[in-house]
Amino acid sequence: MPAPHRNVADVEAKESKLSFETALGKLETIVESMESGDVPLAELLAKFEEGSKLLKICEARLKDAELKIEQLKRLKDGKPALEKFETARDE
Repeated sequence: MPAPHRNVADVEAKESKLSFETALGKLETIVESMESGDVPLAELLAKFEEGSKLLKICEARLKDAELKIEQLKRLKDGKPALEKFETARDE
């Protein structure tokens, strides 16, 4: 029985929900395997593509954290002013 076909949109949606730590760990694993020099070219290209997606996820998580910190820094009457924090993922 053949393996079920994985919908690209489903895979991308699942990846977009990865935590920063999980995405970074996967990215580090990919980089280590690519640096080993034992990866065939076709697999190397696939790993590069996956690594690029994971890098974007990591960058988005860091940007979200930076925005959250900036919001918490804003003071209102001497107390942190908490505001609704929306990210691109909330849409």
